[in-house]
Amino acid sequence: MAEIICNDCGKKMFHENEETLKIEESIHKKFCRKKAGDDYSYMHRDSDHMTTFDSERESDAKGKSLLK
Repeated sequence: MAEIICNDCGKKMFHENEETLKIEESIHKKFCRKKAGDDYSYMHRDSDHMTTFDSERESDAKGKSLLK
């Protein structure tokens, strides 16, 4: 079974199919944390812009906030 270990974060990835493993590795490179606790998503918010992006869906039909 083929395996890859990320040099930045140490995550071990393995799969029977080497092509699937290469795809998993390329996705991991986009989201790798590098260090624990760092932002690792394309979708993190700017600290200057903390308002809801879609104000119409900010709350449910009863007016309760959907955001945590």
